[in-house]
Parts: sequence; C-alpha cells; structure tokens
Amino acid sequence: MSNRSTPIVATMGIDIGKNSFHVIGLDRRGAIVLRQKWSRSQVEARLANMPPCRIGMEACVGAHHLSANCNYTATMHD
Repeated sequence: MSNRSTPIVATMGIDIGKNSFHVIGLDRRGAIVLRQKWSRSQVEARLANMPPCRIGMEACVGAHHLSANCNYTATMHD
C-alpha cells in the first residue's frame, strides 16, 4: 500500500459519446490526475462521489440533460 494521497480534481473535461464518456481530470496546477472512460450509467454515481469541481463539456442536448440530472442529485459541481 502507498501513503500517497488521492489527488483532488479541480477541473474536469467530459467528452460525451453515445454510450461512453471520456473523462479527464486536472488538479489546480493543470496536471492530469484522472483519465478514464465511463459508461453512461456510471456518470451520475461517479460525480456524486467526487468532491465539487468545475466541469466542462460540449454544448449539446446530451450535455444539458447531464447537467440537469447532476443538479438534481445535488453534487455541487459548477
């Protein structure tokens, strides 16, 4: 086991696909600390379990739907 702490994601970018989302998380310095592929069904649960951060994604119907769902789950993300 390692004593390294889990880096905090300050900014997250989400590339929205039909069935999967590619997620990149940056720390406050801009270094990549998270790079994963999430299924559509995983997105809300994973965001709900993360500390609040700023999220950027493309402006499309899917993004508006995801944003509305995240606000309803009270995840506190910008």
